[in-house]
Amino acid sequence: MTPKIGIGIISFAHGHSQTYCQRMLTYDDVRLVACWDDDESRGRMAAEKYGMAYSAHLDDVMRHRDIQGIIITCETNRHAEMALAAANAGKHILCQKPMALTLADCDRMAEEMQKAGIKFMMAYQMRHDPSNIRIKKLLDEGVLGKIGLLRRRHCIPVLLDENFLKGTSRWHIDPVKNMGMWMDDASHATDFIHWMLGRPVSVMAEIENTLTDVSSEDTGVAIYKFSSGAMAVLVNSSVTLAGENTTEVYGDRGVLIQNYDDAVSTAIAPPNGISLKLFTRDNPVWMDLGIDIPASHGERIASVPRAFIDCIKYDTEPTVTAADGRISVEMILAAYQSAKEGRRITF
Repeated sequence: MTPKIGIGIISFAHGHSQTYCQRMLTYDDVRLVACWDDDESRGRMAAEKYGMAYSAHLDDVMRHRDIQGIIITCETNRHAEMALAAANAGKHILCQKPMALTLADCDRMAEEMQKAGIKFMMAYQMRHDPSNIRIKKLLDEGVLGKIGLLRRRHCIPVLLDENFLKGTSRWHIDPVKNMGMWMDDASHATDFIHWMLGRPVSVMAEIENTLTDVSSEDTGVAIYKFSSGAMAVLVNSSVTLAGENTTEVYGDRGVLIQNYDDAVSTAIAPPNGISLKLFTRDNPVWMDLGIDIPASHGERIASVPRAFIDCIKYDTEPTVTAADGRISVEMILAAYQSAKEGRRITF
């Protein structure tokens, strides 16, 4: 029998850690070995739930001989610290998004991963969504022709949720631990835009509070420009009670419209909702591409650990690299700078 890949969990601060563990329990090639959490009660509870050992000492997990991969799901400002420790111990890494809060930390992480010769993957679930994978394939195949505009509406309701604001997830609105909700959630969409269109050349943005004052900001709009002439409009809000999280891609040969993507819309999608539709010059009617809407947002999140396990198991490249993670952070920070200074920022 092929030995199971041993996995260690660093912190259960981020809720996605629970979804990852729950899914990995169903894998016959994975063993959840041990975890660390600076919240001992939370760590011990999760360890018991998922059948792994808990240690209050970080090194016990990082240097455990039966662990090949480390999943980092602590507060964002500690990602670099934990990634450097894991790399020093020779462990492969799955890192929760965003990669870090500064480009300097992103660069330190990437440099140490390369030196250590380990695999580093970012946990961006949009890369593993069947609907998004189809969009990427159609763009790469040139079905839409030259792309002029991509618009991504990416929204969640968390800042209107008292449980989020007062529970263990409240660190998300701490400016030290997570910077802001634009950094936290728009990070998904910047990675998606970069995946689809490449690295932008400039950005103009407005990011501020519109409905609340519980975080440094609750809503933002950014316009990214690309060397091809294409533009991408990113709308991100953390005060959206409902919606049809949407991607629109407009080219000179066709148009793609995606709906019911990501958290705010999946659970309330209508029974016969269309996930992805295509209109082209050659077939000028809306065509349903037959992509199923996941039963829950958790299904999208749960697809992430499988890709990480496979890149260890088969010695392949991670689906979302450290370089990708850095570009997403760069796009976020530049949008913040543009909003603060009221001007276009070039990359």
